Amino acid sequence: MTSSATDHRRGPRRRGAELEEAILRAAREGLVERGYAALTMDWIAARARTSKAALYRRWNNRAELVVHAQGQLVRSLLSTPDTGAFASDMRALLRSLADLMDSEYGELLRAVLAEVTNSPELAAETRRQLFETGPGLVDEIYRRGIERGEVRPELRGTRAMTVAHDLLRNEFVTRGAPIADAVIEDILDTVYLPLVRAG
Repeated sequence: MTSSATDHRRGPRRRGAELEEAILRAAREGLVERGYAALTMDWIAARARTSKAALYRRWNNRAELVVHAQGQLVRSLLSTPDTGAFASDMRALLRSLADLMDSEYGELLRAVLAEVTNSPELAAETRRQLFETGPGLVDEIYRRGIERGEVRPELRGTRAMTVAHDLLRNEFVTRGAPIADAVIEDILDTVYLPLVRAG
């Protein structure tokens, strides 16, 4: 990977999904190489070999683009576990999330979180987009748990439902990665499962 965006202007122009993926990849690369504060829409456009107008046709601003790039990566790498039981589904999901935090995504997430306090726009976009995927997967697991009579239905959609996900994210922010299996077991067995189990 070269450090100069100018070198990436060469080559055939891309359109549609191919162009969008190139833009999102450029945003992720720029976040790692330059940091959010120094990353510009001009730089991303040059790295993706497209025009700045092509970026603004899809995203309103830099924050929206950067956070969408992160969310797209997460959505491409995660799926909802279906083991047949709520506890093992949650265990599998938290392990997948922990592994993701120990990957390229973890570096990207840390870069965004480092800038959140300096950019209200980025903070708002991060809350709106970035933290939806994990809780969305939890909601699907929780819905199935309700159908099987394993969890308390009145907690669906509340903060209590996403406590395990939130604690895992806090572990990453405060202690970093990798996150050990023992941490996941502690989150589930000590805090989360006693809170949400039916009966």
